[in-house]
Amino acid sequence: MCVEGDGCEQEGCSNLDEVRTLSGSMSPALKSNPDLHACKPGQKFRAALLRCRSPVVAAVILSFGNVLNYMDRCTVAGVALDIQKDFEVSDSVVALLQTVFICSFMVAAPIFGYLGDRFNRKAILSCGIFFWSTVTLLSSFISKEYYWLFVLSRGLVGIGESSYSSISPTIIGDLFTNNKRTMMLSFFYLAIPLGSGLGYILGTSAKVAAGDWHWALRVSPVLGMTAATLILLFVPEPKRGSADQMGGRIKTRTSWLCDMKALAKNRSYVFSSLASAAVSFATGAFGMWIPIYLARAQVVQKTATAEPCGNKEICSSTESLIFGAITCITGLLGVLIGAATTRLCRKKTERADPLVCAVSMLGSAIFICLIFVVAKKNIIGAYVCIFIGETLLFLNWAITADILMFVVIPTRRATAVAFQSFTSHLLGDAGSPYLIGLISDSLRESYTTSALWRFLSLGYALMLCPFIIVLGGMFFLATALFFLDDRDKAQNQLSQLSRSSTSVKM
Repeated sequence: MCVEGDGCEQEGCSNLDEVRTLSGSMSPALKSNPDLHACKPGQKFRAALLRCRSPVVAAVILSFGNVLNYMDRCTVAGVALDIQKDFEVSDSVVALLQTVFICSFMVAAPIFGYLGDRFNRKAILSCGIFFWSTVTLLSSFISKEYYWLFVLSRGLVGIGESSYSSISPTIIGDLFTNNKRTMMLSFFYLAIPLGSGLGYILGTSAKVAAGDWHWALRVSPVLGMTAATLILLFVPEPKRGSADQMGGRIKTRTSWLCDMKALAKNRSYVFSSLASAAVSFATGAFGMWIPIYLARAQVVQKTATAEPCGNKEICSSTESLIFGAITCITGLLGVLIGAATTRLCRKKTERADPLVCAVSMLGSAIFICLIFVVAKKNIIGAYVCIFIGETLLFLNWAITADILMFVVIPTRRATAVAFQSFTSHLLGDAGSPYLIGLISDSLRESYTTSALWRFLSLGYALMLCPFIIVLGGMFFLATALFFLDDRDKAQNQLSQLSRSSTSVKM
């Protein structure tokens, strides 16, 4: 964005009231003005910097930040065996790290949603990234006598990451429209599986290279601070709704209470949020426990020479690395297949978005259930089932966000994203890792402890996930029933807000 009065030609810039989108022509304000003189030497850097503030560059930077968000949270899961050994805690207690992180994340989300609809979004994003990066770095120096402090640090990291997840999608929503927005949101949400996979890979690689699991927590903070700087320099702050057909002419906004009432009445939003909770339940449990489950499967199959940790300084990282690589690949395939499938299906039906999500969820449940059937005998077969199941599960990440953009007006999208995040975490991964660990511990206490029973008890606990995924598929089918009506209502409300100078009571 160019500040008027700079007296210098700056291509690719806009004034504060206009934004260029990929779905339409460039605004007249963005074209070169022959009356402007050439930049002075002191202004060249500023002019070059402003030219880089394009929608595509902004989307790439925001996606990079999202990769780091998920990479940081999955780094801990990738070294969970080392943490469990070092602090000498049980399955359920080590799972508290994820539970506390998610609980603080979801509690903070509505607060950042409110702030994101009313204040400078990129400033909030940058501060959030700087905060969680600093806390993560400091937590790597906590000694084993202070496990409670380590758990508390994960809670603080959750607050910082919550600001990013609640607000960044709304900036992309204000830079692009229609299929372009679907494509960019797909790219943005590709960061979830990609970042998760990289968290396992980079975390365990740093641990092995340094011979100390604490170094796994010292990679993402440096990258996080870099991302925060890039956001401040290159990401614009578009007007809310500027990319929508009438969003640029919105003259008023509704109150927070009115926003919440409207969201509660929005059936597509409610059902898709419940479906997202089912996805979060499964991905949260898998991210924490699948590497440990596969490590125990290796022992049962006698393909591992010893226990994953034993008397070694660091635990075996093979399963975490393989699971991380699979997560990266399946995330890429899932998001790309989801975007392409949705685009094709929209030619057949306007309810394509929720229907594609429903079918992918139900298909995913079948293959995830098979994981626990074949893992005892064939570890390769388990990896194949994980690959197919995760691909189908990740297929709906970006589509769910796009559903929200269709059925919620621009001025309450940050609030909608935040409360969808709150709901999905509250009913999903806030409790699923701890619940799975608790069930596993309870089953092990009922029988004689052995390598086989440690493996089976965790497998029986994880069998809860496919049933939750099927429930999520049902919620997406319910979303399909109301999707068109809620989309039309959102368009009508946007028209009313564009014409009205007072708040419209929904």
